[in-house]
Amino acid sequence: MTSLATGGATAAADEPSPQRQPARSGRPASRSPLGQVLFWLMLAILTVIFLAPLVWMLSTSFKTHEAATRLPLSWWPTPWDTGAYRVLFGSGSANPVLRWFLNSLVAAAANSALIVAVDAAAAYALARLDFPGKKLIFVSVITTIFLPAFVFLVPNFLIVSKLGWLDSLWAIIVPSAGGAFGVFFLRQFFSTLPRELEEAAIIDGANQWRIFTRVILPLSRPALSTLAVLSFLTNWNDFLWPVYVLFSPNNLTLPSGLAKLQNAATVDYPIIMAGAVVASVPVILIFLIAQRQVIESVSRSGLKG
Repeated sequence: MTSLATGGATAAADEPSPQRQPARSGRPASRSPLGQVLFWLMLAILTVIFLAPLVWMLSTSFKTHEAATRLPLSWWPTPWDTGAYRVLFGSGSANPVLRWFLNSLVAAAANSALIVAVDAAAAYALARLDFPGKKLIFVSVITTIFLPAFVFLVPNFLIVSKLGWLDSLWAIIVPSAGGAFGVFFLRQFFSTLPRELEEAAIIDGANQWRIFTRVILPLSRPALSTLAVLSFLTNWNDFLWPVYVLFSPNNLTLPSGLAKLQNAATVDYPIIMAGAVVASVPVILIFLIAQRQVIESVSRSGLKG
């Protein structure tokens, strides 16, 4: 017995010991000085690329027509002139830009809220419920994403005309409420949520509606915020559809209304840029407010750990 134990210990001592792996701290390796310089240089270049058009737009809006077309072009408005903004927000024969701004704001906000409500319900059914024809319905919804928007132009116009919504904000709020992108986007997000949460809610006596409103929607706040922001921007920047369905000057939205400020013979660049500045203010504010939710919806799976 003693010899066997001694022999086994000797054999074990003769075997090469496995090489000990160094412990990993989990922190990414630090960049070299050259890598850091290139990284910050690339960020600076991208910043200039993205900010230069915005700075040029703001600068041109404070120029006179002669200064905006003078060569060589100057980034600094000389002299400073607020004539473009006086035209936009003036009274009398000036176009009702404030009314257009309010129309766009109401339409975009209502449209984004309606899209989130409709698409969230549809996505929850396609992601969590089991019913006959579920896959066929999902494929049919996804197929519409690949169709050009012009395909829906005439059918939507006929539907809106039959409903009596022409020349009203309902015409630009309701037709796009059932967008396929929102259904697909939220369905993919809902699919990442663990089913154990729903099972626990069912044990507590919750029905499907309570699970949807009290469990799924609170966990999906980043995705819902992202869809709301994208829907708002899409409706806010839409130009073609409002031109077809809105006729009265007071019922126009901002993109379609600003197009009427242009003269057929000349292009007034300060007025164009001033209108672009006014149109970009809500977009920038919404991004600053919702950027955290948008980033979280892309980088996280829906559960906060």
